Amino acid sequence: MNLPMPTRRRFLRGCSVALALPWMESSVSSRARAASTVVPPIRTAFIYFPNGVWEKAWVPETKGKDYTLSPSLEPLADVKDSVVVLSGLDKKNSHGGDGHYAKTANFLTGLPVAKTTGKDISSGGISIDQLIAQHTSAYTPLPSLELGTEPVISGIDSNVGYTRLYGSHISWQSATRPVAKEINPRLVYERLFGKSITADSERAESYNHLLDYVLEDAKSVRKKLGRDDQFKMDEFLDSVRGVEKRIEFTMQKGKTDWAPHLDESTIQQAKPGVPVDFREHIAIMMDLIVLAFQSDSTRVCSLMFANDVSGRNFSFLDGVKGGHHELSHHENNDEKIGQYQRINRWHTEQFARMLKKMRDIREGESTLLDNSMIVFGSSMSDGNRHDPDNLPILLGGMGGGSLQSGQHIAVDGMVPLCNLYLTMLRKMGLDAEQFGDSTGVIEGI
Repeated sequence: MNLPMPTRRRFLRGCSVALALPWMESSVSSRARAASTVVPPIRTAFIYFPNGVWEKAWVPETKGKDYTLSPSLEPLADVKDSVVVLSGLDKKNSHGGDGHYAKTANFLTGLPVAKTTGKDISSGGISIDQLIAQHTSAYTPLPSLELGTEPVISGIDSNVGYTRLYGSHISWQSATRPVAKEINPRLVYERLFGKSITADSERAESYNHLLDYVLEDAKSVRKKLGRDDQFKMDEFLDSVRGVEKRIEFTMQKGKTDWAPHLDESTIQQAKPGVPVDFREHIAIMMDLIVLAFQSDSTRVCSLMFANDVSGRNFSFLDGVKGGHHELSHHENNDEKIGQYQRINRWHTEQFARMLKKMRDIREGESTLLDNSMIVFGSSMSDGNRHDPDNLPILLGGMGGGSLQSGQHIAVDGMVPLCNLYLTMLRKMGLDAEQFGDSTGVIEGI
């Protein structure tokens, strides 16, 4: 029996060394191109931030296409045409229960959360991201990606009689099974690309040599691509390298004679693998989502900026002194409200940055942003009232051309947040009659 010669590409594949590559027109067969039936897939992401917003600075005063961005939404100016601002959406099944946990756990399910101290937990049902993943998982290496910046909190909040676990999860495979989220960007990177970034100098050098070998192989493939796809290949590999370098930078120890004094508790808070700087942590996680979508490693992601009831300190922002949760309980104090609103605006800035990055990635005649639907919001409106009505919700992207973006839609009456999720399912071509507590789709979107 004659065996094929072991080419370098076959050797690398056998060693499980490969890079997921972005969607490229050159990868489509000539028959499919002739039929004009192949289009980039739709990606969906659900990004959550805790503690609500100061509504008067969030909700635009006018609606429709000609609306004016509110102070907290001004960072969206450059991507306004690719965003739908939604106001008036509610979560009726969060009216009972406590101030936070019964609202966070069902952010993506919309169903009643069981009051429990840890036994017989229930979010009411499967979350929208996991339902979508059931339909897209056959096409990607990873069914979905669940990210966060803070570890899961266990134990009981004795003030309200709920397990704290509810405040750490928005993605649920079933009512009783939350999906574990990853907070270490290095591990996320390894999961996406099958490579290990190590602090060991000898292993790191070997790894870098192997990566160079793979990239050299990619360059040989590049020669066979069209000009536009060559540019896309270069852009993608640069992105991979760029994120990799940022992760390595956040993990490395600087070489200096100066030795700061650190107590044990401070050292434990800065465990290897998790960036110390919250801003960098968020930026890397959002960049990894973009890479995951660009490489088609997965088409479904969720990200929690922080756990609910998080004491995350935002003193890194000018004019802010204190933690997010504390400031959300503003008690109508103007000074606290001003700081609360600055945090809201910072959240929007991160979302806008991600959308701009996606807009700059070409996919044929469209962009990655054009082929995505990105939900960004919180599980309550005003954090001081713990109100689950008139939720702050943004929808970024064009849904593959199916969304009428660039407008503010203000719905009237008790319209469930799940109506948005049902609308998204329909936009993806999924035959769903209902999701969660939905009563129909949102018209005009």
